[in-house]
Amino acid sequence: MVKSPIEEIEKIELDLLLDAIYRCYGYDFRGYALPFIQRRVHHRLRNEKLPSISALQEKILHDPTVMQNLFCDFSINVTEMFRDPSFFKALRTKVLPKIKDKSTIRIWHIGSSTGEEVYSMSILLHEEGLYEKAKIYATDINEENIKKAKKGVFSIDGMQQYTQNYFEAGGKRSFSEYYKAIGEQVIFRPYLQTNVIFAQHNLVTDHSINEFDIIICRNVLIYFNKELQNKVHQLLYESLCLEGYIGLGKREGIKFTSYGNRYEEFDATEKLYRKYR
Repeated sequence: MVKSPIEEIEKIELDLLLDAIYRCYGYDFRGYALPFIQRRVHHRLRNEKLPSISALQEKILHDPTVMQNLFCDFSINVTEMFRDPSFFKALRTKVLPKIKDKSTIRIWHIGSSTGEEVYSMSILLHEEGLYEKAKIYATDINEENIKKAKKGVFSIDGMQQYTQNYFEAGGKRSFSEYYKAIGEQVIFRPYLQTNVIFAQHNLVTDHSINEFDIIICRNVLIYFNKELQNKVHQLLYESLCLEGYIGLGKREGIKFTSYGNRYEEFDATEKLYRKYR
């Protein structure tokens, strides 16, 4: 399909914008999927009341506040406790029994956002008697998300949904045991982050941080183009121990990547794979 002159100009503007962001701020969004970038950039144009992408480029080069706003636009923060309960139930009933006898269990939670799913993992490990020998590495590209996650403070508005998710994921206790309600907020018990390391990490530009038994990378790769997806899959593969497990999002997979033949499908429905070579 032939692009119109306006579409061609917008593509040039987007390429220049992403290159300027990388050269000025060090954030590399050049391998992100074009439709995602377009949606987020147009959202920022409306908010800043700017006439063009070129005008946005000029503004971010001279105003770091605008760059921070755009960075937040690119950082997707859709999350909740025990999001997709069946996924956490599969971890509980299928994956953890396979690795429970290891002396240490290392888990990498990529794109951890503000921490809801990380605390969910802590609760799951605690109930299965594995938390004391586990270490969870929770990483996100957005440093502000990491700061929020460390606090373990969330709005009480979500607790009803989170409680339902918890029980659907196989929860064994009263969910309220894990937090204290204060006004309109809840604070999760401090022991749930005793074995958690929160850190900023960029999948696009940073290296592996350890070797892991489980890697959770859900709904992150859908925002990357095919070339960048393959690059990230290399990082994930190299970060996973032999017979380690990786969990992806519902719309993601390994089959058509360069590493598809190095995993076996462990749970097709929940997009869980095991590295076997």
